[in-house]
Amino acid sequence: MSLLPKTRQDFTQTEYWNSFFQKRGKASFEWYGEYPELCVHLHKYIKSKDAVLNVGCGNSKLSLDLYDVGYKNITNIDTSQLVVKQMLAQNRTIRPDLKFLQIDACNMKEFEDGTFSAIIDKATLDAVYVDETDAINEYVQKYWSEIDRVLRVGGRYIAISLLQQHIIEGLLKRFALNNWMFRVVRCIEAEEKTAEESGEKSLPVFMAIITKFQKLPSMVLEVCMAGDKMIRVNSTEEVVEAVLSVQKAALVCNGLTRSNIADMNEVSIDLYEPSNSKVRYTIHILDQKPSRENGRYAAFIVPQGRETEWLFSTEPGRRKLLQSAKHDRLAIVSMHRGHEYKSWDDVKDELSGSIRNFAPSGLKNQQIPFLSLGSDVGVRETIFQGKSELSGDYIVEEIKGSDNKIFRRLIFLSNQFVIQSEALVKVVKGKDKKIENKTIEPTYLACQHHLFMTLGVDFIKALNGTKSKKNTSCAVIGLGGGGLCTFIHRILKDTNITAVDIDASMLTVATNFFGLVQDNRLKVVIDDGIRFLKKALKNGQSFKAILFDVDSKDPTVGMSCPPIQFLEKDVLDTVKACIRDNGIFVLNLVCRDEKLRDKVLIDLRNTFKSVVSYKLDEDVNEILYCQNAEYDAKKWNETMQKSAKHINDILKNEQNSSETIDIEEFLEQLKI
Repeated sequence: MSLLPKTRQDFTQTEYWNSFFQKRGKASFEWYGEYPELCVHLHKYIKSKDAVLNVGCGNSKLSLDLYDVGYKNITNIDTSQLVVKQMLAQNRTIRPDLKFLQIDACNMKEFEDGTFSAIIDKATLDAVYVDETDAINEYVQKYWSEIDRVLRVGGRYIAISLLQQHIIEGLLKRFALNNWMFRVVRCIEAEEKTAEESGEKSLPVFMAIITKFQKLPSMVLEVCMAGDKMIRVNSTEEVVEAVLSVQKAALVCNGLTRSNIADMNEVSIDLYEPSNSKVRYTIHILDQKPSRENGRYAAFIVPQGRETEWLFSTEPGRRKLLQSAKHDRLAIVSMHRGHEYKSWDDVKDELSGSIRNFAPSGLKNQQIPFLSLGSDVGVRETIFQGKSELSGDYIVEEIKGSDNKIFRRLIFLSNQFVIQSEALVKVVKGKDKKIENKTIEPTYLACQHHLFMTLGVDFIKALNGTKSKKNTSCAVIGLGGGGLCTFIHRILKDTNITAVDIDASMLTVATNFFGLVQDNRLKVVIDDGIRFLKKALKNGQSFKAILFDVDSKDPTVGMSCPPIQFLEKDVLDTVKACIRDNGIFVLNLVCRDEKLRDKVLIDLRNTFKSVVSYKLDEDVNEILYCQNAEYDAKKWNETMQKSAKHINDILKNEQNSSETIDIEEFLEQLKI
């Protein structure tokens, strides 16, 4: 199966193309292929009995080869008297009916209206349409007017071109908007031939097949950028985008062939099936400095269900994978939801052509190794699909891990590589080994930061003394799948939890699929978290612990947790008032923007008397413990150590819990 690449980066077209044509000049025409590479497409649109006009023929062998396979009615024109004489002398005896004439394509007065049923333009348009100055535009419009005049109704104008942006846009404006059927096909065979002969990847070659009609009821626009299936599109903008996407991807591939990008960011490319707008694969390409001990290039296929792990879903993780893979370049492939992947071998076969496109130079005939964590593509099963008015489409899926454990996940399709919630599923089997029931393990933690947020709740209880029999009141802003609330509810039985989430659908998901159970110690309120806290303050309500574990839906801000409005001064003042002098505010901060992080810390320090930070290892989460009381290092450390031991003791008694707190490491990493 052919796959269609599309880069995730934005590349400026104009500068590159202008530079290309200035440097290449006429030498660029060799990139367009000849009859053996173009015949598959030409034979679809030109019949052997058609009257064919080849404009700007030069000394190309294309018309000679067409003549030899049965196309006897071909007229070639060129403005060069020298090339016309050369071609006539060369073919007079062996191809007596092949015509060569010295004629300017902008003034074909020798031909009557509707003389030809097919017109071939191989690189002529690119040679004359070199810019968009008034003089060039006037010349090209005359040329196209003559094409229109000498082509009969139902005939085809076939332009073989690199289709710079101004050329594809000009063709569409002149023909597609004036009752001509418009098709664009990518000539991959021509590109491969050029790459084989030159030793470097060529620019994409296209064939625009433009059919003349007297009147069409509506525009007919079709593209085929990979494979052999034509795809109908609805607008000229979609045609331009299809062409530009292929060109951008080709520029990236050319750059990857010639350069090592060890000192640059990774390159990300999406691969599509030609007839499907959904991404099938995402490939991240990374380089490290060449080493004699390393292989040159390999591809790593991430099993389904594991693409959200830190090692595969973040650039730092992928760089660590690159180092351990022992190759100078690694292409890391992730599979997307909504597609079927039959087997490891099928995936390898499907990817082989695309993976080779990203190889460094010098690997022309070498086999590229495929690496993975096992010999299968992984198992991923969707058990529920839904739509949230606030977060869009989401799914609940189950995947089987490498140790055969089953994990259930909540994924928002707007960000498929981030797990919103994850639970460990316990499968209870009967004597006949059939599945009887599935339950959720309440002490399993998919997110390590939840453990340290829970520690903050136990810490404040211990700090205030255990004489009070009253349960610790805790407000958790952000429910998601309910993992944090379920965990606290399970191990800290002297805690009353109020979970707040603005999205009612999350309560349904947490209850139906992630084992959330409301009782006298755990209740869920559907409300805006900020509004809830302000109402609580107004009503005189206070909490010993307030936890913020809220995702941001705004990708333009360098902070994905919490939303930036949750850290505005009036909100922090509200939190401060709600926890009073003996409470704690625990914030899960995920911020990749250092300047924004610094501002957050300044705002927290200006609001609370003490702010203590713990940065999770190999993760972007940072847990901030904020209090209105002055920081007492000795008392703080002793109490944290006591609480950490208390939680570890509880977890050791839980049958299926493997998480514990490394107390020594935790205390060493704390920052005031």
